[in-house]
Amino acid sequence: MPHRKKDFERPRDRLRRSEIDSLAHAPVFGLLDNIRSVWNVGSIFRTADAAGLAGLYLCGMTATPPRPDMEKTALGATETVPWDYWPDAAAAVADLKRRGICVVALEQTADARPYDALDCPFPACVVVGHEVDGVSPEVLEAADIRAEIPMNGVKKSMNVAVSFGVMAFAMTGAWRAANRKARP
Repeated sequence: MPHRKKDFERPRDRLRRSEIDSLAHAPVFGLLDNIRSVWNVGSIFRTADAAGLAGLYLCGMTATPPRPDMEKTALGATETVPWDYWPDAAAAVADLKRRGICVVALEQTADARPYDALDCPFPACVVVGHEVDGVSPEVLEAADIRAEIPMNGVKKSMNVAVSFGVMAFAMTGAWRAANRKARP
Protein backbone atom coordinates (compact mmCIF):
# COMPACT_ATOMS: atom_id res chain seq x y z
CA MET A 1 0.00 0.00 0.00
CA PRO A 2 1.47 3.40 -0.96
CA HIS A 3 2.27 5.91 1.77
CA ARG A 4 -0.19 8.82 1.82
CA LYS A 5 0.47 12.19 3.29
CA LYS A 6 -1.98 12.77 6.13
CA ASP A 7 -3.97 16.00 5.99
CA PHE A 8 -3.52 18.36 8.92
CA GLU A 9 -6.06 17.76 11.65
CA ARG A 10 -6.81 20.21 14.40
CA PRO A 11 -5.74 18.74 17.77
CA ARG A 12 -8.71 17.66 19.87
CA ASP A 13 -7.33 19.21 23.10
CA ARG A 14 -7.58 22.82 21.90
CA LEU A 15 -9.58 25.31 23.90
CA ARG A 16 -12.84 26.62 22.47
CA ARG A 17 -12.71 30.14 21.00
CA SER A 18 -14.64 31.54 24.01
CA GLU A 19 -12.03 30.03 26.35
CA ILE A 20 -9.13 31.36 24.28
CA ASP A 21 -10.53 34.89 24.25
CA SER A 22 -10.81 34.89 28.05
CA LEU A 23 -7.14 34.01 28.68
CA ALA A 24 -4.98 36.75 30.19
CA HIS A 25 -2.29 37.90 27.77
CA ALA A 26 0.79 39.95 28.48
CA PRO A 27 0.73 43.36 26.75
CA VAL A 28 3.51 42.16 24.46
CA PHE A 29 3.22 41.78 20.69
CA GLY A 30 5.53 40.46 18.00
CA LEU A 31 6.20 41.98 14.60
CA LEU A 32 7.68 39.78 11.89
CA ASP A 33 9.50 41.95 9.34
CA ASN A 34 9.82 39.97 6.08
CA ILE A 35 10.38 36.51 7.56
CA ARG A 36 10.98 34.28 4.53
CA SER A 37 10.54 30.81 6.08
CA VAL A 38 6.98 29.63 6.60
CA TRP A 39 8.29 27.16 9.21
CA ASN A 40 9.87 29.98 11.21
CA VAL A 41 6.54 31.84 11.09
CA GLY A 42 4.72 28.73 12.36
CA SER A 43 7.24 28.29 15.14
CA ILE A 44 6.84 31.94 16.15
CA PHE A 45 3.05 31.48 16.31
CA ARG A 46 3.56 28.50 18.61
CA THR A 47 5.99 30.45 20.81
CA ALA A 48 3.64 33.46 20.96
CA ASP A 49 0.90 31.13 22.18
CA ALA A 50 3.16 29.52 24.79
CA ALA A 51 4.41 32.88 26.08
CA GLY A 52 0.92 34.39 26.22
CA LEU A 53 1.58 37.24 23.80
CA ALA A 54 -1.25 39.58 22.86
CA GLY A 55 -0.76 39.08 19.12
CA LEU A 56 1.46 39.15 16.04
CA TYR A 57 1.92 41.57 13.17
CA LEU A 58 2.92 39.77 9.98
CA CYS A 59 4.59 42.17 7.56
CA GLY A 60 5.90 42.22 4.01
CA MET A 61 6.79 38.81 2.58
CA THR A 62 5.95 37.05 5.87
CA ALA A 63 3.55 34.16 5.21
CA THR A 64 0.06 34.35 6.69
CA PRO A 65 -2.34 31.61 7.79
CA PRO A 66 -4.05 29.43 6.79
CA ARG A 67 -1.29 27.24 5.34
CA PRO A 68 -0.88 23.51 5.92
CA ASP A 69 2.93 23.87 5.79
CA MET A 70 2.78 26.52 8.55
CA GLU A 71 0.69 24.20 10.72
CA LYS A 72 3.56 21.69 10.81
CA THR A 73 5.32 23.97 13.27
CA ALA A 74 2.42 26.09 14.56
CA LEU A 75 0.41 23.05 15.66
CA GLY A 76 -2.84 25.03 15.84
CA ALA A 77 -1.40 28.24 17.33
CA THR A 78 -2.51 30.16 14.24
CA GLU A 79 -6.02 29.76 15.68
CA THR A 80 -5.09 30.88 19.20
CA VAL A 81 -2.84 33.88 18.58
CA PRO A 82 -4.46 37.03 17.15
CA TRP A 83 -2.64 38.32 14.09
CA ASP A 84 -2.84 41.05 11.50
CA TYR A 85 -1.12 41.47 8.14
CA TRP A 86 0.58 44.73 7.10
CA PRO A 87 2.24 45.00 3.66
CA ASP A 88 4.70 47.56 5.06
CA ALA A 89 6.45 46.90 8.39
CA ALA A 90 7.41 50.57 8.81
CA ALA A 91 3.72 51.56 8.57
CA ALA A 92 2.87 48.94 11.21
CA VAL A 93 5.58 50.32 13.50
CA ALA A 94 4.29 53.86 13.01
CA ASP A 95 0.80 52.69 13.97
CA LEU A 96 2.12 50.87 17.06
CA LYS A 97 3.99 53.97 18.18
CA ARG A 98 0.90 56.16 17.62
CA ARG A 99 -0.93 53.84 20.02
CA GLY A 100 1.78 54.20 22.68
CA ILE A 101 3.35 50.78 22.18
CA CYS A 102 7.12 50.65 22.78
CA VAL A 103 8.85 49.07 19.77
CA VAL A 104 11.90 46.90 20.51
CA ALA A 105 13.92 45.77 17.49
CA LEU A 106 15.97 42.62 18.05
CA GLU A 107 19.09 43.27 16.02
CA GLN A 108 22.84 43.42 16.54
CA THR A 109 23.72 47.12 16.33
CA ALA A 110 26.32 49.35 17.94
CA ASP A 111 23.70 50.79 20.31
CA ALA A 112 21.81 47.56 21.06
CA ARG A 113 21.27 46.72 24.72
CA PRO A 114 21.43 43.18 26.09
CA TYR A 115 17.94 41.63 25.96
CA ASP A 116 17.98 40.83 29.67
CA ALA A 117 18.89 44.40 30.72
CA LEU A 118 16.05 46.30 29.06
CA ASP A 119 13.93 48.81 30.90
CA CYS A 120 10.99 48.70 28.57
CA PRO A 121 7.56 50.20 29.23
CA PHE A 122 4.48 48.16 28.45
CA PRO A 123 2.69 47.61 26.16
CA ALA A 124 5.61 46.62 23.95
CA CYS A 125 6.26 44.98 20.60
CA VAL A 126 9.31 42.85 19.73
CA VAL A 127 10.43 43.09 16.10
CA VAL A 128 12.39 40.31 14.42
CA GLY A 129 13.61 40.49 10.85
CA HIS A 130 14.50 38.61 7.72
CA GLU A 131 16.68 35.56 8.30
CA VAL A 132 19.59 36.96 6.25
CA ASP A 133 19.06 40.72 6.08
CA GLY A 134 17.66 41.28 9.60
CA VAL A 135 15.27 44.04 10.59
CA SER A 136 14.78 46.50 7.73
CA PRO A 137 16.67 49.80 8.12
CA GLU A 138 13.50 51.94 8.28
CA VAL A 139 12.02 49.76 11.03
CA LEU A 140 15.33 49.70 12.91
CA GLU A 141 15.50 53.50 12.74
CA ALA A 142 11.91 53.90 13.97
CA ALA A 143 12.29 51.48 16.91
CA ASP A 144 12.32 52.95 20.41
CA ILE A 145 14.86 50.40 21.62
CA ARG A 146 17.36 48.13 19.90
CA ALA A 147 18.16 44.93 21.77
CA GLU A 148 20.42 41.98 21.16
CA ILE A 149 21.07 38.54 22.53
CA PRO A 150 24.81 38.45 23.29
CA MET A 151 26.54 35.64 21.40
CA ASN A 152 29.23 33.76 23.29
CA GLY A 153 30.02 31.06 20.75
CA VAL A 154 31.69 30.96 17.36
CA LYS A 155 28.42 31.72 15.55
CA LYS A 156 27.26 35.31 15.87
CA SER A 157 23.54 34.79 15.42
CA MET A 158 20.69 32.38 16.11
CA ASN A 159 17.66 31.22 14.15
CA VAL A 160 14.99 33.97 14.06
CA ALA A 161 12.33 31.76 15.68
CA VAL A 162 14.69 30.82 18.52
CA SER A 163 15.67 34.47 19.03
CA PHE A 164 12.01 35.45 19.06
CA GLY A 165 11.38 32.84 21.76
CA VAL A 166 14.16 34.19 23.96
CA MET A 167 12.74 37.72 23.65
CA ALA A 168 9.09 36.69 24.05
CA PHE A 169 9.75 34.96 27.35
CA ALA A 170 12.12 37.70 28.55
CA MET A 171 9.51 40.39 27.83
CA THR A 172 6.57 38.52 29.37
CA GLY A 173 8.75 37.66 32.38
CA ALA A 174 9.65 41.34 32.81
CA TRP A 175 5.98 42.29 32.59
CA ARG A 176 5.03 39.70 35.23
CA ALA A 177 7.85 40.88 37.51
CA ALA A 178 6.74 44.52 37.15
CA ASN A 179 3.15 43.55 38.02
CA ARG A 180 4.29 41.66 41.11
CA LYS A 181 6.17 44.75 42.32
CA ALA A 182 3.20 47.01 41.63
CA ARG A 183 0.83 45.01 43.82
CA PRO A 184 0.62 46.03 47.48
